Amino acid sequence: MTQPNRTAIGFDEGSNGAAHWFGELTRRRSAGPISAQHKVLPRSLSPETLAVHAGTYEDPITGSVGTPIFQTSTFLLDDASYGAFSDGALRDVPIYTRYGNPSQWSVQEKIAALEGAESALVTSSGMSAIANTIYALTNSGSHIISAYDVYGGTYNLLREDMPSAGREVTFVDPTDIEAIRSAVRPETQVLFFEALTNPLLKAPAIRQIAGIAAAANALLVVDNTFLTPVLMQPLALGADVVIHSATKYLAGHSDLTAGAAAGRRKFLDRIWAQTLRFGGTLEPLSCFLLERGIKTLPLRIEKQNDNAREIAKFLASHERVAEVYHPALGGDRYADLEHADYRGYGGMVSFEVNGGDAAALAFMRNLTVPYVATSLGGVESLVSMPSNTSHSSLTTRQMSLIGINPGLVRFSAGIENARDLIGDLRHALDALDEEGVR
Repeated sequence: MTQPNRTAIGFDEGSNGAAHWFGELTRRRSAGPISAQHKVLPRSLSPETLAVHAGTYEDPITGSVGTPIFQTSTFLLDDASYGAFSDGALRDVPIYTRYGNPSQWSVQEKIAALEGAESALVTSSGMSAIANTIYALTNSGSHIISAYDVYGGTYNLLREDMPSAGREVTFVDPTDIEAIRSAVRPETQVLFFEALTNPLLKAPAIRQIAGIAAAANALLVVDNTFLTPVLMQPLALGADVVIHSATKYLAGHSDLTAGAAAGRRKFLDRIWAQTLRFGGTLEPLSCFLLERGIKTLPLRIEKQNDNAREIAKFLASHERVAEVYHPALGGDRYADLEHADYRGYGGMVSFEVNGGDAAALAFMRNLTVPYVATSLGGVESLVSMPSNTSHSSLTTRQMSLIGINPGLVRFSAGIENARDLIGDLRHALDALDEEGVR
């Protein structure tokens, strides 16, 4: 897709007082930031190779095979440091860890390589990455389009904080292309959608939405947390910036909190500057853990993808399950799915237990293998109910509008044996009848 000539964000007091893009970002920017010691590989290599090798800091002193942890808050000043201050290039020289650190650069290059991006940024949480990106790419007087059923934290940010910051937000069904098109205004600056929605696994047509954004001279930001670059590369479909809650699949071991953004350098520089102001820097030890986790990402995703598919098939055949949400099952819900844009659908399965919330809670108490806990994407299976966790801030009417019905359970498949997981699910569901739960 041909990219429009995107511009920096400002406020132009035109005849209608609308916000406009202006002030073109034409200064040539390098990829990165990166140093001569960081391993840069062609983006054409496979995800398995990039996940292991891209971004590794090859230490010239020790010859360390793994990236060292640069556990420092500050660095010695030299001519390069002073030049960075005078040239406005603070992102490319190690000066102060809030600005940049070789540990950050390593994992950022790995994420950028996997997403096919010029640049990436890691932050202290997924919500930090989302907030930094939205604030950086919009301004007062602008308009944002998003989905009713984005992650609960994202929805709250857009609904509660954006209006007070002078940004208007329109929420739509992410699978209704005409509704998205109709929502566009002259002052629309950002369209924000998830590659696969949380928790109902709707599959928006990212390629078509990118076309709408381009025609409106707006930016498309895609939260790719559920699919990861192993299963979809939104930038290749026309998105401008990709977001991750790196806490989930990228890290993969439920042992850190982090966020990430990736895209063209000119957009990432703006997001980096916003991150400096908000203070959402990812500290070096977490960078080390995140980089280590990503090395096994393709292997984990393959297993979790297979497990989720088999679990979805089983659940669809059980009489105590009213509805199953998973793209591999097909049906009218996924009739317009652009299969060529997906290499799989990840490790998530959502389903409704007959009997409503009380039956769903009883079902979860009967499980022995998965942990009943929030979050997702780790090597261990997790199970929770969106109505009393991630989406608990929504009213009953709002949940109904999204499609979160009583008894909805979200299952994050780990890398355990699929037969063990299915056997445990069968036992937990069958026990409902033995316990007289209706």
